[in-house]
Amino acid sequence: MTGAATLWLHRTVERPLAKARLVCFPHAGGSASFFRDWGAKLHDVEVFAVCYPGRAERIAEEPPTDLIRLGRDIADAVAALGDDLPVSLFGHSLGAVVALETARRLEELGRGPARLFASGSRDAPLPDAGEYEDPAPESVAQRLIELGGTDAELAADPYFQELVLPYIIGDGAMFHAYANPLKPILRCPVTTIFGDEDVDADRRPWRELTASTLDEHVVPGDHFYLTPRPPYALLQRYLDPASNPAGAE
Repeated sequence: MTGAATLWLHRTVERPLAKARLVCFPHAGGSASFFRDWGAKLHDVEVFAVCYPGRAERIAEEPPTDLIRLGRDIADAVAALGDDLPVSLFGHSLGAVVALETARRLEELGRGPARLFASGSRDAPLPDAGEYEDPAPESVAQRLIELGGTDAELAADPYFQELVLPYIIGDGAMFHAYANPLKPILRCPVTTIFGDEDVDADRRPWRELTASTLDEHVVPGDHFYLTPRPPYALLQRYLDPASNPAGAE
């Protein structure tokens, strides 16, 4: 791996004989560690988790403020992996949108992904844009608890409030500053995955964002369905080069 790839991408398990790669994009406030177990659970797939600036081992860096620029930087790192292994992208919630911009850049580079998995996101018209105001840390912490991604004890921890909440708030500001461009249209297929109890799923007109196919999967759970039940079997069926994507239905 080159320096750029090492900075942006954490390889969860090294697989020299891998048949495919999966690059995973964390949610708002998330870090690469969210996907630390995925590499051991997916067979013949080399899993990379994206390391966003401003958190974990990159805590000393400024957090990102431009979502399109973030996606382009990640795409350049993915392209630097080299070789011809098919690469798919999996993004959860905010990560699905970062993955979208990464996919656009990869297609621009002639290294388009095999598939984009948009988790915690569903095909629907974009919601009306409203004015954005930086929320109070207390309200952000309470919202995280309601979404199911953070327990109350962790949200009350002073370390969490001092180091983690600021970049969660920053991710929210970056997301709300994103203009949601409908172009360029993707050429790769898109698969959306969201929980049947998720009333907070990201809404995005995925059918308009790709010239290829769109598959939708509703799974049991809320916005963080993948914490107790990661969709390994579903992903495996799509990522196995010998399988028919229709078989993942």
